[in-house]
Amino acid sequence: MWVFGYGSLLWNPGFEFVETQLAYLPDYHRSFCMRSIHHRGTVEDPGLVLALDYTQGARCDGMAFRVAHDRVDETLAYLRERELVSSAYLEQELDITLMDGRVLTAVTYVIDPDHDQYCGDLPLDEQARIIAHAVGGRGPNWEYLCNTASHLDSLGIIDADLQWLVGQVHAIRGE
Repeated sequence: MWVFGYGSLLWNPGFEFVETQLAYLPDYHRSFCMRSIHHRGTVEDPGLVLALDYTQGARCDGMAFRVAHDRVDETLAYLRERELVSSAYLEQELDITLMDGRVLTAVTYVIDPDHDQYCGDLPLDEQARIIAHAVGGRGPNWEYLCNTASHLDSLGIIDADLQWLVGQVHAIRGE
C-alpha cells in the first residue's frame, strides 16, 4: 500500500514505511482550506490545516510512503483515527506519479468541499492571521505551518503560498 503525504505526514508520518519517493498528485492543490477544531485550533477559535482541494489542472508535489503488506491494517487504522477525526477529509485511492515515472494508486486524504470545516476561499492574509494565533491539541498552528514549509523546502518542493505565509506569520508574531 502507498500513502500520499503533502502536509504533516511529511514530518510526522506516525506509521512504519519501507520506502519513500517524491511524487505528485494531479488535479489537486495543497492549501489551508480546512478549519482545524481539534489538532491546531478549537471549536471556539479554529485554526487552519492543509488539505487537498480539487482543482482541474493543478498539481500537488509531496511524498509517497510505501507500507509493508503486514502493516496495512494497522496503518489504515492509525491514519483513519488521525485524519478522519471530524469527517472533513475524505479517504480516497488516487493515482499519483512518482518522480521515477511510475504511476500508482495511493491512499490520499482530500477535503470534502461540502463539509462545514471547508474554507477554500480565505485570502492569504486572513490565513496568516488565523495561523499566527490559533492553538489546538497538537500545538500552535504556526508550528504546523513552519514544520510543513521547512520539510517541503528540504525536499526541494517549492510552495510559494506556504513560503509567503511563513514570512507573514513571523511578522504578525513579531519574530
